[in-house]
Amino acid sequence: MVSYLTRIFGLGRLDLAEDVVQDTLCRALETWPVQGLPDNPSAWLMRVSRNRAIDLLRRDEQFRYFTPELTHLLKLREHLPVETPAFQKEIQDDQLRMMFSCCHPDLSPEVQVTLILKTLCGFSVAEIAHALLANEDSIEKRLGRARKQFRLSGPFVELTDLSEIPKRLETIYEAIYLLFNEGYHGSEAEETVREDLCFEAIRLALLLSEHPAGARPKTYALVALLCFHAARLSGRMDDQGSLVQLEMQDRSKWDRDLIAKGFQFLKKAAIGEELSEYHVEAAIASLHCAAVTYDETDWTAISKLYDSLYQLKPSPIVALNRAVAIGKARTPDEGLTALNSIPDSEKLKDYPFWPAAMGEFHLLSGNFLEAEKQFASAAKLARTKTESNFFERKLKACQSSTGT
Repeated sequence: MVSYLTRIFGLGRLDLAEDVVQDTLCRALETWPVQGLPDNPSAWLMRVSRNRAIDLLRRDEQFRYFTPELTHLLKLREHLPVETPAFQKEIQDDQLRMMFSCCHPDLSPEVQVTLILKTLCGFSVAEIAHALLANEDSIEKRLGRARKQFRLSGPFVELTDLSEIPKRLETIYEAIYLLFNEGYHGSEAEETVREDLCFEAIRLALLLSEHPAGARPKTYALVALLCFHAARLSGRMDDQGSLVQLEMQDRSKWDRDLIAKGFQFLKKAAIGEELSEYHVEAAIASLHCAAVTYDETDWTAISKLYDSLYQLKPSPIVALNRAVAIGKARTPDEGLTALNSIPDSEKLKDYPFWPAAMGEFHLLSGNFLEAEKQFASAAKLARTKTESNFFERKLKACQSSTGT
Protein backbone atom coordinates (compact mmCIF):
# COMPACT_ATOMS: atom_id res chain seq x y z
CA MET A 1 0.00 0.00 0.00
CA VAL A 2 2.83 2.40 0.84
CA SER A 3 4.61 1.53 -2.41
CA TYR A 4 1.46 2.25 -4.39
CA LEU A 5 0.70 5.54 -2.62
CA THR A 6 4.22 6.90 -3.11
CA ARG A 7 3.53 6.84 -6.84
CA ILE A 8 0.69 9.28 -6.13
CA PHE A 9 2.33 11.39 -3.41
CA GLY A 10 5.96 11.07 -4.43
CA LEU A 11 8.65 9.78 -2.08
CA GLY A 12 9.07 13.33 -0.80
CA ARG A 13 5.79 12.76 1.02
CA LEU A 14 6.57 9.32 2.33
CA ASP A 15 5.29 10.26 5.79
CA LEU A 16 1.92 11.23 4.30
CA ALA A 17 1.68 7.92 2.42
CA GLU A 18 2.37 6.01 5.65
CA ASP A 19 -0.24 8.08 7.49
CA VAL A 20 -2.87 7.30 4.85
CA VAL A 21 -2.13 3.58 5.16
CA GLN A 22 -2.43 3.81 8.94
CA ASP A 23 -5.75 5.67 8.65
CA THR A 24 -7.08 3.10 6.19
CA LEU A 25 -6.18 0.19 8.46
CA CYS A 26 -7.84 1.93 11.41
CA ARG A 27 -10.95 2.49 9.35
CA ALA A 28 -11.02 -1.20 8.46
CA LEU A 29 -10.79 -2.15 12.14
CA GLU A 30 -13.71 0.16 12.89
CA THR A 31 -16.05 -0.75 10.02
CA TRP A 32 -15.44 -4.42 9.26
CA PRO A 33 -16.71 -5.74 12.63
CA VAL A 34 -19.93 -3.78 12.05
CA GLN A 35 -20.47 -4.12 8.29
CA GLY A 36 -18.80 -7.48 7.82
CA LEU A 37 -15.65 -8.49 5.96
CA PRO A 38 -15.56 -7.26 2.34
CA ASP A 39 -15.60 -9.87 -0.43
CA ASN A 40 -12.06 -8.77 -1.33
CA PRO A 41 -10.39 -7.21 1.74
CA SER A 42 -7.16 -6.36 -0.12
CA ALA A 43 -9.08 -4.57 -2.86
CA TRP A 44 -11.09 -2.67 -0.23
CA LEU A 45 -7.91 -1.46 1.48
CA MET A 46 -6.32 -0.37 -1.80
CA ARG A 47 -9.47 1.42 -2.98
CA VAL A 48 -10.00 3.31 0.28
CA SER A 49 -6.36 4.32 0.58
CA ARG A 50 -6.28 5.48 -3.05
CA ASN A 51 -9.42 7.58 -2.67
CA ARG A 52 -8.12 9.09 0.58
CA ALA A 53 -4.83 9.99 -1.11
CA ILE A 54 -6.57 11.65 -4.04
CA ASP A 55 -8.84 13.61 -1.70
CA LEU A 56 -5.85 14.91 0.25
CA LEU A 57 -4.03 15.97 -2.92
CA ARG A 58 -7.07 17.78 -4.29
CA ARG A 59 -7.23 19.86 -1.11
CA ASP A 60 -3.53 20.64 -1.33
CA GLU A 61 -2.90 24.07 -2.82
CA GLN A 62 0.35 22.74 -4.26
CA PHE A 63 -1.54 20.13 -6.27
CA ARG A 64 -1.67 22.45 -9.30
CA TYR A 65 2.11 22.40 -9.43
CA PHE A 66 2.24 18.64 -9.90
CA THR A 67 3.33 17.40 -13.29
CA PRO A 68 0.73 16.75 -16.01
CA GLU A 69 1.90 13.12 -15.97
CA LEU A 70 0.82 12.78 -12.35
CA THR A 71 -2.56 14.35 -13.06
CA HIS A 72 -3.07 11.89 -15.90
CA LEU A 73 -1.96 9.01 -13.66
CA LEU A 74 -4.45 9.99 -10.98
CA LYS A 75 -7.31 10.09 -13.47
CA LEU A 76 -6.40 6.66 -14.81
CA ARG A 77 -6.06 5.11 -11.38
CA GLU A 78 -9.22 6.71 -10.04
CA HIS A 79 -11.30 4.69 -12.50
CA LEU A 80 -9.22 1.52 -12.70
CA PRO A 81 -10.93 -1.26 -10.71
CA VAL A 82 -8.51 -2.58 -8.10
CA GLU A 83 -9.74 -6.14 -8.69
CA THR A 84 -8.38 -6.25 -12.27
CA PRO A 85 -5.18 -8.02 -13.30
CA ALA A 86 -4.00 -4.71 -14.77
CA PHE A 87 -4.19 -3.09 -11.35
CA GLN A 88 -2.37 -6.01 -9.73
CA LYS A 89 0.39 -5.59 -12.33
CA GLU A 90 0.61 -1.91 -11.39
CA ILE A 91 1.02 -2.86 -7.73
CA GLN A 92 3.88 -5.21 -8.62
CA ASP A 93 5.51 -2.50 -10.72
CA ASP A 94 5.12 -0.02 -7.86
CA GLN A 95 6.88 -2.37 -5.46
CA LEU A 96 9.79 -2.81 -7.85
CA ARG A 97 9.93 0.95 -8.38
CA MET A 98 9.92 1.42 -4.62
CA MET A 99 12.79 -1.02 -4.21
CA PHE A 100 14.96 0.94 -6.63
CA SER A 101 13.84 4.35 -5.39
CA CYS A 102 14.78 3.51 -1.81
CA CYS A 103 18.32 2.79 -3.03
CA HIS A 104 18.97 6.47 -3.77
CA PRO A 105 22.71 7.03 -4.47
CA ASP A 106 22.83 9.96 -2.04
CA LEU A 107 21.93 7.63 0.83
CA SER A 108 24.46 5.34 2.48
CA PRO A 109 23.97 1.57 1.96
CA GLU A 110 22.96 1.22 5.62
CA VAL A 111 20.23 3.84 5.24
CA GLN A 112 19.04 2.28 1.97
CA VAL A 113 18.57 -1.13 3.55
CA THR A 114 16.87 0.43 6.59
CA LEU A 115 14.45 2.32 4.36
CA ILE A 116 13.52 -0.76 2.33
CA LEU A 117 12.93 -2.84 5.45
CA LYS A 118 10.72 -0.13 6.96
CA THR A 119 8.83 1.07 3.90
CA LEU A 120 8.60 -1.93 1.61
CA CYS A 121 8.77 -4.80 4.08
CA GLY A 122 6.86 -3.26 6.99
CA PHE A 123 9.50 -3.90 9.65
CA SER A 124 9.23 -2.18 13.00
CA VAL A 125 12.20 -0.14 14.22
CA ALA A 126 12.96 -2.88 16.76
CA GLU A 127 12.96 -5.57 14.07
CA ILE A 128 15.29 -3.52 11.87
CA ALA A 129 17.64 -2.92 14.78
CA HIS A 130 17.80 -6.65 15.48
CA ALA A 131 18.28 -7.59 11.82
CA LEU A 132 21.11 -5.07 11.34
CA LEU A 133 22.72 -5.61 14.78
CA ALA A 134 22.16 -1.92 15.59
CA ASN A 135 20.37 0.04 18.32
CA GLU A 136 16.93 1.53 17.81
CA ASP A 137 18.10 5.16 18.13
CA SER A 138 20.48 4.78 15.22
CA ILE A 139 17.72 3.21 13.10
CA GLU A 140 15.39 6.14 13.86
CA LYS A 141 18.14 8.55 12.79
CA ARG A 142 18.72 6.65 9.54
CA LEU A 143 15.03 6.82 8.68
CA GLY A 144 14.99 10.52 9.49
CA ARG A 145 17.93 11.15 7.14
CA ALA A 146 16.24 9.20 4.35
CA ARG A 147 12.97 11.09 4.63
CA LYS A 148 14.82 14.41 4.72
CA GLN A 149 16.74 13.44 1.58
CA PHE A 150 13.52 12.57 -0.24
CA ARG A 151 11.92 15.87 0.76
CA LEU A 152 14.92 17.79 -0.54
CA SER A 153 14.89 15.81 -3.79
CA GLY A 154 11.46 17.08 -4.78
CA PRO A 155 8.20 15.19 -5.23
CA PHE A 156 9.74 12.27 -7.12
CA VAL A 157 12.89 10.22 -6.65
CA GLU A 158 12.83 7.89 -9.62
CA LEU A 159 15.48 5.70 -11.19
CA THR A 160 16.23 7.38 -14.51
CA ASP A 161 19.79 6.22 -15.23
CA LEU A 162 19.80 2.53 -16.16
CA SER A 163 23.51 2.32 -15.36
CA GLU A 164 22.58 2.69 -11.67
CA ILE A 165 20.58 -0.57 -11.65
CA PRO A 166 23.47 -2.95 -10.82
CA LYS A 167 24.58 -0.75 -7.90
CA ARG A 168 21.06 -0.50 -6.49
CA LEU A 169 20.46 -4.23 -6.87
CA GLU A 170 23.01 -5.02 -4.17
CA THR A 171 20.98 -3.17 -1.55
CA ILE A 172 17.76 -4.80 -2.71
CA TYR A 173 19.34 -8.24 -2.36
CA GLU A 174 20.45 -7.44 1.18
CA ALA A 175 17.02 -6.19 2.21
CA ILE A 176 15.23 -9.27 0.84
CA TYR A 177 17.80 -11.50 2.52
CA LEU A 178 17.31 -9.75 5.87
CA LEU A 179 13.53 -9.92 5.48
CA PHE A 180 13.73 -13.69 5.09
CA ASN A 181 16.18 -13.99 7.99
CA GLU A 182 13.82 -12.11 10.30
CA GLY A 183 11.09 -14.58 9.42
CA TYR A 184 13.37 -17.58 9.85
CA HIS A 185 14.85 -16.38 13.17
CA GLY A 186 12.16 -13.96 14.34
CA SER A 187 13.02 -11.40 17.01
CA GLU A 188 9.39 -10.97 18.04
CA ALA A 189 8.60 -12.43 21.44
CA GLU A 190 5.38 -14.04 20.20
CA GLU A 191 6.77 -15.83 17.16
CA THR A 192 10.10 -17.53 16.58
CA VAL A 193 9.28 -18.49 13.01
CA ARG A 194 7.29 -16.01 10.90
CA GLU A 195 6.42 -17.78 7.68
CA ASP A 196 4.63 -14.70 6.35
CA LEU A 197 7.92 -12.79 6.23
CA CYS A 198 9.77 -15.73 4.68
CA PHE A 199 7.28 -16.11 1.85
CA GLU A 200 7.04 -12.35 1.35
CA ALA A 201 10.82 -12.35 0.81
CA ILE A 202 10.48 -15.15 -1.74
CA ARG A 203 7.68 -13.27 -3.51
CA LEU A 204 9.81 -10.12 -3.78
CA ALA A 205 12.83 -12.11 -4.99
CA LEU A 206 10.71 -13.85 -7.64
CA LEU A 207 9.24 -10.49 -8.65
CA LEU A 208 12.75 -9.15 -9.09
CA SER A 209 13.86 -12.24 -11.06
CA GLU A 210 11.01 -11.75 -13.53
CA HIS A 211 12.00 -8.16 -14.31
CA PRO A 212 14.64 -7.53 -17.01
CA ALA A 213 16.69 -5.50 -14.54
CA GLY A 214 16.85 -8.36 -12.08
CA ALA A 215 16.97 -11.40 -14.35
CA ARG A 216 20.57 -12.34 -13.58
CA PRO A 217 22.44 -15.25 -11.92
CA LYS A 218 22.78 -13.54 -8.54
CA THR A 219 19.02 -13.03 -8.31
CA TYR A 220 18.41 -16.67 -9.24
CA ALA A 221 20.90 -17.76 -6.57
CA LEU A 222 19.05 -15.71 -3.96
CA VAL A 223 15.72 -17.27 -4.97
CA ALA A 224 17.28 -20.74 -4.76
CA LEU A 225 18.66 -20.04 -1.29
CA LEU A 226 15.32 -18.80 0.04
CA CYS A 227 13.46 -21.78 -1.44
CA PHE A 228 15.84 -24.27 0.17
CA HIS A 229 15.49 -22.63 3.59
CA ALA A 230 11.72 -22.17 3.33
CA ALA A 231 11.32 -25.83 2.38
CA ARG A 232 12.57 -26.80 5.85
CA LEU A 233 10.34 -24.43 7.83
CA SER A 234 7.72 -27.04 8.72
CA GLY A 235 10.38 -29.25 10.30
CA ARG A 236 11.84 -26.56 12.55
CA MET A 237 8.97 -26.61 15.05
CA ASP A 238 7.23 -29.55 16.73
CA ASP A 239 3.51 -29.84 17.44
CA GLN A 240 3.98 -27.98 20.76
CA GLY A 241 5.67 -25.04 19.01
CA SER A 242 9.17 -25.90 20.26
CA LEU A 243 12.32 -25.54 18.17
CA VAL A 244 13.71 -28.79 16.77
CA GLN A 245 17.44 -29.17 16.10
CA LEU A 246 18.43 -30.05 12.54
CA GLU A 247 19.55 -33.56 13.48
CA MET A 248 16.16 -34.28 15.10
CA GLN A 249 13.92 -32.88 12.35
CA ASP A 250 11.41 -35.06 10.52
CA ARG A 251 12.59 -34.61 6.94
CA SER A 252 9.35 -36.02 5.56
CA LYS A 253 7.82 -32.68 6.56
CA TRP A 254 10.16 -30.75 4.30
CA ASP A 255 8.50 -29.24 1.24
CA ARG A 256 9.79 -31.23 -1.74
CA ASP A 257 8.22 -28.85 -4.26
CA LEU A 258 10.14 -25.92 -2.81
CA ILE A 259 13.33 -27.99 -2.77
CA ALA A 260 12.80 -28.80 -6.46
CA LYS A 261 12.23 -25.10 -7.19
CA GLY A 262 15.44 -24.33 -5.32
CA PHE A 263 17.44 -26.72 -7.49
CA GLN A 264 15.75 -25.27 -10.58
CA PHE A 265 16.89 -21.75 -9.72
CA LEU A 266 20.33 -22.95 -8.59
CA LYS A 267 20.78 -24.42 -12.07
CA LYS A 268 19.77 -21.09 -13.64
CA ALA A 269 22.19 -19.30 -11.32
CA ALA A 270 25.08 -21.42 -12.62
CA ILE A 271 24.87 -19.83 -16.07
CA GLY A 272 27.84 -17.53 -16.60
CA GLU A 273 30.90 -16.92 -14.44
CA GLU A 274 29.38 -14.83 -11.65
CA LEU A 275 29.95 -16.21 -8.14
CA SER A 276 28.23 -14.38 -5.30
CA GLU A 277 27.71 -15.08 -1.63
CA TYR A 278 24.17 -16.21 -2.51
CA HIS A 279 25.56 -18.85 -4.87
CA VAL A 280 27.68 -20.29 -2.06
CA GLU A 281 24.92 -20.09 0.56
CA ALA A 282 22.47 -21.75 -1.83
CA ALA A 283 25.01 -24.52 -2.46
CA ILE A 284 25.33 -25.06 1.32
CA ALA A 285 21.54 -25.16 1.74
CA SER A 286 21.22 -27.56 -1.19
CA LEU A 287 23.56 -30.05 0.54
CA HIS A 288 21.32 -30.02 3.62
CA CYS A 289 18.22 -30.56 1.48
CA ALA A 290 19.88 -33.32 -0.58
CA ALA A 291 20.82 -35.36 2.51
CA VAL A 292 18.18 -38.04 3.06
CA THR A 293 19.17 -38.27 6.73
CA TYR A 294 21.18 -36.04 9.03
CA ASP A 295 24.01 -38.60 9.19
CA GLU A 296 24.37 -38.40 5.40
CA THR A 297 25.05 -34.64 5.51
CA ASP A 298 28.32 -33.83 3.76
CA TRP A 299 29.80 -31.61 6.46
CA THR A 300 33.25 -31.64 4.87
CA ALA A 301 31.87 -30.11 1.68
CA ILE A 302 29.80 -27.66 3.73
CA SER A 303 32.82 -26.50 5.76
CA LYS A 304 34.78 -25.92 2.52
CA LEU A 305 31.91 -23.90 1.12
CA TYR A 306 31.90 -21.80 4.30
CA ASP A 307 35.60 -21.13 3.72
CA SER A 308 34.66 -19.71 0.31
CA LEU A 309 31.71 -17.79 1.74
CA TYR A 310 33.87 -16.16 4.39
CA GLN A 311 36.21 -14.93 1.65
CA LEU A 312 33.25 -13.30 -0.08
CA LYS A 313 31.43 -12.15 3.05
CA PRO A 314 33.69 -11.94 6.12
CA SER A 315 31.02 -11.29 8.74
CA PRO A 316 30.81 -12.56 12.35
CA ILE A 317 27.65 -14.56 11.55
CA VAL A 318 29.33 -16.31 8.63
CA ALA A 319 32.35 -17.01 10.85
CA LEU A 320 30.03 -18.52 13.47
CA ASN A 321 28.34 -20.81 10.96
CA ARG A 322 31.74 -21.75 9.52
CA ALA A 323 32.95 -22.71 13.00
CA VAL A 324 29.89 -24.91 13.54
CA ALA A 325 30.51 -26.65 10.21
CA ILE A 326 34.17 -27.24 11.15
CA GLY A 327 33.11 -28.79 14.44
CA LYS A 328 30.63 -31.06 12.65
CA ALA A 329 33.08 -32.06 9.91
CA ARG A 330 36.04 -32.62 12.25
CA THR A 331 35.87 -32.62 16.05
CA PRO A 332 34.01 -30.58 18.69
CA ASP A 333 37.33 -29.23 19.99
CA GLU A 334 38.25 -27.89 16.56
CA GLY A 335 34.81 -26.31 16.41
CA LEU A 336 35.44 -24.59 19.75
CA THR A 337 38.81 -23.33 18.52
CA ALA A 338 37.13 -21.84 15.46
CA LEU A 339 34.42 -20.24 17.60
CA ASN A 340 36.99 -18.65 19.89
CA SER A 341 38.90 -17.32 16.87
CA ILE A 342 36.02 -15.35 15.33
CA PRO A 343 37.14 -11.80 14.43
CA ASP A 344 34.87 -8.98 15.64
CA SER A 345 33.20 -11.41 18.04
CA GLU A 346 32.12 -8.40 20.11
CA LYS A 347 29.30 -7.99 17.56
CA LEU A 348 27.95 -11.37 18.64
CA LYS A 349 27.77 -10.56 22.34
CA ASP A 350 23.96 -10.28 22.25
CA TYR A 351 23.44 -13.13 19.77
CA PRO A 352 22.17 -16.21 21.67
CA PHE A 353 23.37 -18.78 19.15
CA TRP A 354 27.03 -17.94 19.77
CA PRO A 355 27.07 -19.23 23.38
CA ALA A 356 24.64 -21.96 22.27
CA ALA A 357 27.17 -23.20 19.71
CA MET A 358 29.85 -23.13 22.41
CA GLY A 359 27.56 -25.09 24.71
CA GLU A 360 26.79 -27.69 22.05
CA PHE A 361 30.46 -28.47 21.37
CA HIS A 362 31.31 -28.54 25.07
CA LEU A 363 28.40 -30.94 25.56
CA LEU A 364 29.69 -33.20 22.76
CA SER A 365 33.18 -33.09 24.32
CA GLY A 366 31.84 -34.11 27.72
CA ASN A 367 32.55 -30.71 29.33
CA PHE A 368 29.12 -30.61 30.97
CA LEU A 369 29.81 -27.81 33.46
CA GLU A 370 31.10 -25.46 30.76
CA ALA A 371 28.23 -26.47 28.47
CA GLU A 372 25.80 -25.64 31.28
CA LYS A 373 27.37 -22.21 31.68
CA GLN A 374 27.11 -21.47 27.93
CA PHE A 375 23.50 -22.60 27.61
CA ALA A 376 22.59 -20.49 30.65
CA SER A 377 24.08 -17.48 28.84
CA ALA A 378 22.15 -18.35 25.68
CA ALA A 379 18.91 -18.61 27.65
CA LYS A 380 19.44 -15.10 29.06
CA LEU A 381 20.00 -13.72 25.54
CA ALA A 382 17.03 -15.54 24.01
CA ARG A 383 14.82 -13.19 21.99
CA THR A 384 11.65 -15.30 22.16
CA LYS A 385 10.00 -17.67 24.60
CA THR A 386 10.51 -20.51 22.13
CA GLU A 387 14.25 -19.88 21.99
CA SER A 388 14.38 -19.61 25.78
CA ASN A 389 12.59 -22.94 26.17
CA PHE A 390 14.97 -24.58 23.71
CA PHE A 391 18.07 -23.38 25.58
CA GLU A 392 16.50 -24.34 28.90
CA ARG A 393 16.02 -27.89 27.64
CA LYS A 394 19.69 -28.04 26.64
CA LEU A 395 20.62 -26.62 30.04
CA LYS A 396 18.62 -29.34 31.84
CA ALA A 397 20.34 -31.98 29.71
CA CYS A 398 23.71 -30.69 30.95
CA GLN A 399 22.50 -30.60 34.55
CA SER A 400 21.22 -34.17 34.40
CA SER A 401 24.62 -35.28 33.09
CA THR A 402 26.39 -33.64 36.04
CA GLY A 403 23.77 -34.60 38.59
CA THR A 404 23.09 -30.95 39.50
